[in-house]
Amino acid sequence: MSEWWTYTLSDFLMFSPRTYWRLVELYNRDFWPLHLPLLAAGLAALWLTATRRTHAFRWVAFGLSAIWLWVGWAFLWERYATINWAAQYVALAFAVQAVLLAGMGLMRKHTAASPGPAALGLGGLLAVAGLLYPLWGLAAGRPWEQAETFGMAPEPTAPLTLGLLLLSGRPASRTGRALLFPIPLLCLLLGAATAWTFVN
Repeated sequence: MSEWWTYTLSDFLMFSPRTYWRLVELYNRDFWPLHLPLLAAGLAALWLTATRRTHAFRWVAFGLSAIWLWVGWAFLWERYATINWAAQYVALAFAVQAVLLAGMGLMRKHTAASPGPAALGLGGLLAVAGLLYPLWGLAAGRPWEQAETFGMAPEPTAPLTLGLLLLSGRPASRTGRALLFPIPLLCLLLGAATAWTFVN
């Protein structure tokens, strides 16, 4: 029996990259053209956040809450969990994130403080990365049918959410906002770990 330190991430992957991308392709086919209004919603959320209008963050939070709930159910729970048992726990984390976002949207006090230069730069970069995420798949040689888009898949949804949170300044309180960051960050780490196993 091999020692535990000889294992790599790929040893724990219970499916092949081909199986995963086929699952994404079938998922996209089942729900096309829902991708287009969801991408439009992502652009609208970015615009609302950038304009810093009264109650803008409230509506962005509600919209993101619905999207996190949708991705958690439609992709993670209904599809990804059929090839990866751990996805059901990630789906539950997505539901928790949806509740946190909705709770933040319901809070009455939302300050309109502008983000600092670092938050502005990083937030803008993450938001754009989330919207343009499908292009990474094309650059890797995958067809459009296997594209992962905001509002449909976890990996592009997480960076756009983080970007919007950073660009929104300080809604409600720093403590309240801090609760919204761990799950999207964990999502990005899990996605990066899975992508790493696909190429190694």
